[in-house]
Amino acid sequence: MTAARRRCLGGSVLLACTFTVAQAVPADDRIEGLARDFFPNAEEVEDFEGNPRAAAVMGGDHRLLGYVFLTDDVVKIPAYSGKPITVLVGIDTQGEFADVQIIEHSEPILVTGVSEEDLAAYVDQYRGKNVEDRIKIGAQHAEGYERIDGLTGATITAMVLNASITRAARIVAASRGIPLPQRPARVHAQEDEERGVERADMTGADERARAPGAQEGEESLWVPLWRERKVRIGVLAFGLLVLTVILFLQDWLTRYRSLVRYIRIGFLVYTLVFIGWYGLAQLSVVNVLTFTNALMRDFRWETFLIDPLMFILWAFVAVTLLLWGRGVFCGWLCPYGALQELVNKISLRLKVPQLEIPPIVHERLLAIKYVVLLGLFGLSLQSMADAVRYAEVEPFKTAINMHFMREWPFVLYAAGFVIISAFNSKFFCKYVCPLGAALTIPGRFRIFDWLRRRKECGHPCQICAVECPSQAIRPSGEINLNECHYCLDCQITYWDAYKCPPLVEKRKRFRKRGRELKLKVE
Repeated sequence: MTAARRRCLGGSVLLACTFTVAQAVPADDRIEGLARDFFPNAEEVEDFEGNPRAAAVMGGDHRLLGYVFLTDDVVKIPAYSGKPITVLVGIDTQGEFADVQIIEHSEPILVTGVSEEDLAAYVDQYRGKNVEDRIKIGAQHAEGYERIDGLTGATITAMVLNASITRAARIVAASRGIPLPQRPARVHAQEDEERGVERADMTGADERARAPGAQEGEESLWVPLWRERKVRIGVLAFGLLVLTVILFLQDWLTRYRSLVRYIRIGFLVYTLVFIGWYGLAQLSVVNVLTFTNALMRDFRWETFLIDPLMFILWAFVAVTLLLWGRGVFCGWLCPYGALQELVNKISLRLKVPQLEIPPIVHERLLAIKYVVLLGLFGLSLQSMADAVRYAEVEPFKTAINMHFMREWPFVLYAAGFVIISAFNSKFFCKYVCPLGAALTIPGRFRIFDWLRRRKECGHPCQICAVECPSQAIRPSGEINLNECHYCLDCQITYWDAYKCPPLVEKRKRFRKRGRELKLKVE
């Protein structure tokens, strides 16, 4: 299809979407041009009408060739962005897909991660397949299924596209008398008073799955994703269980300096390699914006259940926010934060000099991430797609999701903060990260404060304040839990009888008393 025709298509779709479902929308020259692309023998494209809404494409002698329709006129399956993907679909009278074309999307992964050519190549695979086919993405050949290739780096979006295209096609086919392999679904429209549009529901084809248009016995969209990733889910659940045990036993564990440090380094490697580079479960401020956007518009759990690792991780983070604050995620479960911290630990081993930022400057720099968060939130209210583009202030996609395999400006930006972390631990996390800023807000309502302090902390002892890698301990000795990454370094010092001054003094007193007692005995 030519670029001019694609532009015409976009305009015609936007025009069609302005009409209510109850009205018949006339097919103009642009729609007719698109129909001729889908159906080379087309001579006439009738109005978009009926329930669900579709336009009949007629050939010579007024012979019906098929129908064209927009998926979100038929089913509304929210994708990762929380919004449906608008797809124009053409099916012939035998139920075969004549062509499929994506019109509009707001997918975060697609805005910067996958090209439009990749997207077009994915939907091209539907051409020639039948609405009766059970289409499976990226799996090995299985009896009764038609296989298509997935979208690398956009599995969830591919699943939503597949469900939207196939389910909408089945509904339109059933409503227009195109035979299906099972009893036809009874299609009726339910008026949504708030939105003033009609939504198609199926009775008989899928009564338990809330997404309409599924074949009888077909599962909800998120169920097979969870089943296919059960090994990854198990590994993640085990890791979160280990972290929970660490948090509950922190008073005992932090008495053993070497043990805690080995455990922490091992867990950081697990977070970076498994959660990040392998599982691609790097949480992002985009997830926060998507969630708030869904709360204000059309919240559905299915939107978030379609990525099992992200869903489980967010559920765990939500609990830890209320119990301990943001530090558990920022210090233990953020892959990019783990990468920075591991680089800093290596640099300390190599005795690389550290850049110390004065406390007064540090306090001022902390405001940057909150300003970034407010800017992105305000932008998301106007345009989620624009907010996602500017959310590239987070280098997570480049460093974690795309393994630094990207255009050089993105790589330079992501690698730059990693290099800076060799001289100042987790510089990006402390001063720039909008996700950390977003987590601070609910984290202020935390229930527990299990980080122990002594009356001598800050007056006169400054050991923990000087050594804290996130500079979350004020000179007064108070821990700023809004900035604490829960690394437990200060707790190790708290129990160290050879480092914590009050314990050192107590140990010396006991030793002196022991010597005096020995002399008396002698």
